[in-house]
Amino acid sequence: MEFINGTESKTGVSEELREPEQFRVVLLNDDFTTKEFVIAVLVAVFHKSSEDAWAIMEDVHRKGRGVVGTYTHDIAATRCVQVHEAARQNGFPLRCVMELS
Repeated sequence: MEFINGTESKTGVSEELREPEQFRVVLLNDDFTTKEFVIAVLVAVFHKSSEDAWAIMEDVHRKGRGVVGTYTHDIAATRCVQVHEAARQNGFPLRCVMELS
């Protein structure tokens, strides 16, 4: 918008605001990461309750993957990095991926 003689004048610029894309964060099963560690990560990194963390961990264990939540790109990417760093520091190969939802 431009101001002409103290009044507002609209220019030909049009902006369309959209909701940011959402990404599912998914934990992947492996044969080495303990169930206890997966629960600890879900509580510490994703702020899940013990009950929710247990349910997600069971999905990871039984189905091979568990959806942790849906976030904007930056938050999803940051959480995946936090999972990978925590896993590496504790000697586990736990993987976390982002999927466009």
